[in-house]
Amino acid sequence: MNSCFSARRALLPALLALALAGCANPGGIAPHAQLREAASVGLPTAGAPAPADAPAQADAEVAADWWRAFGDPALDRLVDQALAGSPSLGLARARLARAQAAAEAADATLLPQLNADANLTRQRYTETGAVPAPLAGSVRETGLLQLSGSWELDFFGRNGAALQAALGSARAAAADAQAARALLAQQIVRGWLQLARTQDLLAVAERTLAQREQQRTLVIDRVSAGLDTRMEQYQAEGGLPETRQQIEALREQRTLARHALAALAALPPDALADAAPSVAALPAPALPAALPADLLGRRADVAAARWRVEAAVQDVGAARAQFYPNISLTGFAGLSSIGLNNLLQAGSLQWGIGPALHLPLFDAGRLRANLAGRTADLDAAVESYNGAIVGAVREVADQLASARSVALQQREQAAAQQAAEGAYGIALQRYRAGLGNYLQVLTAESSVLAQRRQQVELAARALDVQAQLAHALGGGVAVEPLPGTPLARR
Repeated sequence: MNSCFSARRALLPALLALALAGCANPGGIAPHAQLREAASVGLPTAGAPAPADAPAQADAEVAADWWRAFGDPALDRLVDQALAGSPSLGLARARLARAQAAAEAADATLLPQLNADANLTRQRYTETGAVPAPLAGSVRETGLLQLSGSWELDFFGRNGAALQAALGSARAAAADAQAARALLAQQIVRGWLQLARTQDLLAVAERTLAQREQQRTLVIDRVSAGLDTRMEQYQAEGGLPETRQQIEALREQRTLARHALAALAALPPDALADAAPSVAALPAPALPAALPADLLGRRADVAAARWRVEAAVQDVGAARAQFYPNISLTGFAGLSSIGLNNLLQAGSLQWGIGPALHLPLFDAGRLRANLAGRTADLDAAVESYNGAIVGAVREVADQLASARSVALQQREQAAAQQAAEGAYGIALQRYRAGLGNYLQVLTAESSVLAQRRQQVELAARALDVQAQLAHALGGGVAVEPLPGTPLARR
């Protein structure tokens, strides 16, 4: 007997080793994508010398309410109203709440679970089954009052990895909500600037119409006096319908811009019918001269992409942990009896406790396929992050380049406008001195009006670049954990 027992003891480790050797394994499955470094996308690294013409780092910071730098109270109220009642932000908040709930559920898997059961039943026991006498054929009441509990011992980190993945997804959802806020603020500001541009161009077009009407009247008088021909009259009259068409097109653009802004702020279409901002009344905030070193840390969309990478890493860890044994403790204690009058007696007590182990041996490749899928998701998350940082750097570089170019164009346009206004002033002086006619004055004014149109376009473009740059630099948002959730506790 002792030799047989010894043989069994020697055989048990061999059988266990054989089972472990034959079980599913995660070998050969690994991610391939690599995170991009800051230097590879053109950002300065820590300790690298800054360009000689680069401003202090604070110059590139974007305030949370950066649009107030434009100095327009009506714009401030509109942005505040949009941020408070926009459906798109409400949707982002709902997604965040859903992600936080998933994190709470994942957090619960690490803690013991306790359940209470109560069951009172009246039943007739079969006479032809495995029920012994005197129960067979009788009608009895049965009762059960019991507490049961379980605790999965996370030796291999599967549940912990699942929790970290859920936390990463919640952090990504929080960053997405902030990114939606930054985008909405930018859309409101850019829409407001477009409305201001249209309003100023409409004023120039209306003055152009009045000028051309005066020009037509003078040409008609000159034709009547025999100084001009009908050709000059037709030419003067042909410019009027064209200018009226331009005015109507600008009025349409103004109306559509007001409707678009109202929709962004969740207002009725006609809520902004009286809004009439002016480009000239909106000052341009200062611009940074170079890419900020901490650009990637301040953009909410890049932060969201980075958190998704972290969540994908943890998902891979959870999928890998499924190849290892799952060990849990279960137990119960309570009262059970046949006949309700016996339920509360001491002899009705029952209890039990014990461990349970689950080890996957053969699953036809399900676990490996799951791990391969999670690994592919990780590669996709990494490449999405890489694309986000490349896009972020390009956006800032584009806006900085546009800002410099627009500034140079404004300088040249200002010189051209000064020359046009000088010619107009001389024509007006000659007319008042009797050395020229008023038609020459109106012709000179046409050049001035053309330069004013160009001035409005460039000024509006400069302000629009400011708005796009503020968004490209992060929009003034901060991605922080919210209180009262695992996101803030960990």
